[in-house]
Amino acid sequence: MRPNKFRELLRAGKPTMGTRVMSPWPTVIEVLGQTKQYDYVEFLAEYTPYDLHDLDNLCRAAELADVTPIIKIDQAASEYVAQRAVGSGFQGVLFTDCRCAEDARRYIRMVRPETPEDGGLFGAVPRRFTPRSQFGGPEYVQALRDVVVILMIEKKEAVENLEEILGVPGIDMIQWGPSDYSVSIGKAGRRTDPEIKATERKVIETALRRGVAPRAEVVKPEDAQYYLDLGVRHFNLNVDLWILLQWWTDNGKTLREKLTK
Repeated sequence: MRPNKFRELLRAGKPTMGTRVMSPWPTVIEVLGQTKQYDYVEFLAEYTPYDLHDLDNLCRAAELADVTPIIKIDQAASEYVAQRAVGSGFQGVLFTDCRCAEDARRYIRMVRPETPEDGGLFGAVPRRFTPRSQFGGPEYVQALRDVVVILMIEKKEAVENLEEILGVPGIDMIQWGPSDYSVSIGKAGRRTDPEIKATERKVIETALRRGVAPRAEVVKPEDAQYYLDLGVRHFNLNVDLWILLQWWTDNGKTLREKLTK
């Protein structure tokens, strides 16, 4: 069984840094590994088309690149996708649209082993993340216990129920979602509205007080200072598609201007 390096960093109290990809092309992750700068890579399955073979191949690429693969999944069919992703080799799952403590408990159970002490929903299945001769054994059970569970806090109800959600054992990390939150309070798209920024700060400070690691998603390194000053030590830097969009926009505009002089 492969060690979960993301889990090991969290257990040791060390900072972590990842990035996100929408492309299911495994070579993108292999190239990312060549930078030797990232602890994990997050596949944004909530936003992009993919199939079960892609999940296997993305994890193979992450293992070759020596980065921990994690996945962000859609609320619909979350149990099926979470379990198939873990079976493929993803070692962390970001669950979306959590609204209450019961949602949090259900998400955690999806990736925990179905043992009397764990009370999870993940049984013994021969999938890629375990040697076929060892599925269901002690190492298999421990690998499921080590899956990193991250919850999006992105709904009005989640903020209202934040203390109860953070009190659920087994949550490793939370991530603020300003876009969804803006929609849920009737301010669609106003991610930097003062009310929304104040709520983000409250969510981060509450998580730190409750001993749950908050993570910040940033577009560029200088954006991290605000969160560092709040005590955040876990970051996710940009998205492959946004990186391409910005490069194409800036450089395309520059060249177009040269052509039209």
